[in-house]
Amino acid sequence: MNARRTRAIPGLLILTLMSLVLLLTTACSRESDPAQSTGSGPDTSSALTGTTRYTIEQFMDSTAYSGASFSPDNSKILVSNTSTGIFNVYALPLDGGAPEQLTHSDSDANLAISYFPDDERFLFTADQGGNELNHLYVMELDGTVTDLTPGNNLKASFAGWSEDYASFYVQTNERDPRFFDVYRYQLELDYPRQLVFENSEGLTPGQVSGDGRYLTLVQLKTANDNDLYVQDLRSGERLHVTPHEGNVSSRPSDFSPDSRYLYYLTDEGSEFSRLMRIDLASQGREEILAANWDVMYGSFSRDGNYLVVATNEDARTRLTMLDARTLEELPAPEVPGADVTSLTFSHGDSLVAMYAGGDRFPRDLFVSGIGDPRPPQRLTRSLSPEIDQEDLVEAELVRFPSYDGLEIPGVLWTPHEASTDHKTPALVWVHGGPGGQTRAGFSPLIQYLVNHGYVVYGINNRGSSGYGKTFHALDDRQHGEADLGDVVASKEMLIETGVVDPQRIGIIGGSYGGYMVLAALAFAPQEFAVGVDMFGISNWLRTLENTPPWWGAQRDALFDEMGDPATDRERLERISPLFHAANIVKPLIVLQGANDPRVLQVESDEIVAAVRRNDVHVDYHVYPDEGHGFRNRTNQINGYRAIREFLDRYLMEAQ
Repeated sequence: MNARRTRAIPGLLILTLMSLVLLLTTACSRESDPAQSTGSGPDTSSALTGTTRYTIEQFMDSTAYSGASFSPDNSKILVSNTSTGIFNVYALPLDGGAPEQLTHSDSDANLAISYFPDDERFLFTADQGGNELNHLYVMELDGTVTDLTPGNNLKASFAGWSEDYASFYVQTNERDPRFFDVYRYQLELDYPRQLVFENSEGLTPGQVSGDGRYLTLVQLKTANDNDLYVQDLRSGERLHVTPHEGNVSSRPSDFSPDSRYLYYLTDEGSEFSRLMRIDLASQGREEILAANWDVMYGSFSRDGNYLVVATNEDARTRLTMLDARTLEELPAPEVPGADVTSLTFSHGDSLVAMYAGGDRFPRDLFVSGIGDPRPPQRLTRSLSPEIDQEDLVEAELVRFPSYDGLEIPGVLWTPHEASTDHKTPALVWVHGGPGGQTRAGFSPLIQYLVNHGYVVYGINNRGSSGYGKTFHALDDRQHGEADLGDVVASKEMLIETGVVDPQRIGIIGGSYGGYMVLAALAFAPQEFAVGVDMFGISNWLRTLENTPPWWGAQRDALFDEMGDPATDRERLERISPLFHAANIVKPLIVLQGANDPRVLQVESDEIVAAVRRNDVHVDYHVYPDEGHGFRNRTNQINGYRAIREFLDRYLMEAQ
């Protein structure tokens, strides 16, 4: 969310994601060439319902949008979109004019961050082929690009504007690959910078207060326990915000506009994260907002008049807007028929841009005046005009009792034609993480599969986020065992719907979800008819030993959750599918990015070779220009089509 200052982007990337966005790219190694396939074919209709079957090209003709920053005169909004096939930066006029393309990359995703305060220079970020080594750039007024963080093998991220917008902050690990330091950049020629915090302790820096005095720091202990500090950059003193006993997870949210308070999230004394604030002078604390769900963030508007709070309510987002001075609740901007997930305020806080989407259409950008009773103005239409959203399906929140009676939540998408008289194949979709969450909303891959006759159940197995810290910790040191039991148990719920063929249930997932696919085929080899693994871990020993250097303390937290390869070798071998690949007897498709810094290509190479030695069919697709989460639209088309062709052959047609 962008608010008073553009929110900081953490210097450390963790495996836990709120939602898994899977972007698949061109295969350089495959059983057959999806680009030459005719498997998706032209539009057809379901004989049972008359629902139009859409091609993958039509689904991917939809445009993804991200980012939002108002220009200095509030006449346009800086965004990124995929209309060229990969993210580039655009200026989107509020008067309804055509978007102006500002960057022209055909290989690396360019993501918009922020306009400058007094002119139309802007900040954006990009890595190289998905390697996650992001640099921060300025597009100058004459169209030239300045790399603010030059160098090799470094990672940098924007960390927010100062209150007066005369400078901004950047985190970079250029000094030490393990740690992120914080610099203040001035807006003059050549962008002179000053080191404001040298990170020699492996802490995770966060926001800088508007007056430049305070910096938030997080010290990770385990996956479920950390400490939050505020560093006084003038005096060097450090305030421990969250002294505690036991497992408590806390993180910074935002500084108040006057830099008097730090607003932060903590689950101390509660199952769920709630929004608190601490007076940095008196150290007095008070609760601002709590619910029987996790508060995801609390952030101030650009000029500090409003505080926006988001809660994760059963896999959907709910926004609350407060008066920043009185903390009284105000009517939050709404988009009829859609879920609003983020707000960005204009100069003067007079306008608000909001992303809103639904289960049957991607999120779009809307703009409205604060307090304006008229419906918000729609600036984008993301869904392909060739797709009638009535042919798509709504998500349903479904819970079931697992093998030990524990209630497991999830999100169910059911094809229109599925019925007791026409049972369909199904897929259990396992999210990334460990500790992610499948959320309701639009997914082009899920809707594509459902549109072609597959039930999809996005399981939030034990260990998922969003359902309390006890639930989140239930799979610690039991990955591939306790959580796999939930995945297997979900089959019974699917069968009991009466519309799923018990013999045609497969499993699909990416990242940690890809690991769960391999674990299911290796440790419960007769339970699922097929597996779809997207950049999944096959050997935990190697993955944990080869974590990127910039993970720093995140690495130790991951070791605490998964196991330390130096001391837990036996258990990690026990839960690694590669060492049990001889058990895999069901057809498998594997997709992998060659530049993936998290799950190395060798993870997929070796599991594919091992399963093929069983004389089991494996489709293998390697993407030479992508990493962990793929971005090229042309290649998404090829990858998604390859998945459906595999499923049509080995699941849809299997009887």
